[in-house]
Amino acid sequence: MIFEAMAVGSYYANCYIVGSEETKEAAIIDPGAEFKRIDEKIIELGLNPKIIILTHAHGDHIGAVNELVEKYNTKVYIHEYDAKALSDSDENYSKILFRKELSIKPDVLLKDGDTIELGDLKFDIIHTPGHTVGGICIKVENIMLTGDTLFNKSIGRTDFTGGSFDEIIDSITNKIFKYDDDTIIYPGHNNPTTIGSEKLGNPFVN
Repeated sequence: MIFEAMAVGSYYANCYIVGSEETKEAAIIDPGAEFKRIDEKIIELGLNPKIIILTHAHGDHIGAVNELVEKYNTKVYIHEYDAKALSDSDENYSKILFRKELSIKPDVLLKDGDTIELGDLKFDIIHTPGHTVGGICIKVENIMLTGDTLFNKSIGRTDFTGGSFDEIIDSITNKIFKYDDDTIIYPGHNNPTTIGSEKLGNPFVN
């Protein structure tokens, strides 16, 4: 697996490039801003982006989507419950955050338990509501991309539309923490961690 993490935009949202060593096909996870920088890394890695998977529809995670689609004809995947927000600049907060109206039409609507295959890679979709109604985590090999559900010693905000503190705690404890402790967590912001570390040291779930 080819794996690259980069913090993009003024909110330092983590964009992840996940590629197949076998086919050089790639998934771009949460391309939140800085299309040129993301594109330069894709070219440097010699990858062919086929899909974009969004962990949720907030503006700081979707800002470079349209430019990637325009260049690479990538298909956009998002959970079905966040699809409406993705196309509405008020609901995805792009108008407030960036004074830029982002409206994106998804190609594939995801559900809990879906699997996306790309080359020799399998991306397992885990519906983890709480930050948004359609928030997801993505498990690939021994890595979990948690979006804004679970952070290193923190959790995502629950005061946005569709947020719920009870739901995000339930998502973390019953859907994320069931995986092996050595699973590496790559969150939507800030530094990586592990499930074991979060079980022991995350103040929101202890």
